[in-house]
Amino acid sequence: MDAGEQWATIAAVLLGSISTHLTTYAMERQRKKHELVTRWDSKKLEAYEGYVDSMRSCIFLAVQLYEHREGIRASETSEQDLLAEMSAAGRLRGRAFERIMLLGGDDVVEAAHELNALALKVDWQANGKIDGTLADWRERNRAVFRGINDFHEAARSDLGVDGGVTGEKHPERDLLLPPTQREGSEAPS
Repeated sequence: MDAGEQWATIAAVLLGSISTHLTTYAMERQRKKHELVTRWDSKKLEAYEGYVDSMRSCIFLAVQLYEHREGIRASETSEQDLLAEMSAAGRLRGRAFERIMLLGGDDVVEAAHELNALALKVDWQANGKIDGTLADWRERNRAVFRGINDFHEAARSDLGVDGGVTGEKHPERDLLLPPTQREGSEAPS
């Protein structure tokens, strides 16, 4: 083998090892990037789930307090204890919201801001900070659950989940009233 063939062999070996190294580097970088995205998506999902859970807890406590105060349904828990529970749940909701602010995409953060504003109106009517009729109460609750659906939509989009929770396949439901009192339902004869 002459010197030219030896240099060609050395160059081919070097070119092969460089291309192998670059390919391995690119694949490893892509794998790490995918792991990072997956890790953050997992954290986002936990944050979104925790936020909705704390939001619903606050709403259900507000309903319990409102029904107790208005004489709709008596509670075994005193009004003072219900207020204390609402306060504690509100702090947890605030902490959950902070996680949304840290991890959520722009649309998710905006949906959470809107949802917080709607939920506060429910809280305020429940604890007597604002006045309102039973019809106002029901509309505030409908609005907050629409806000939860809007938050779900934004979160699903941020996480890349296909489909949706609203639209033609998922009509708005009014679960605040008994079936006989919902719009479009007729009272039994």
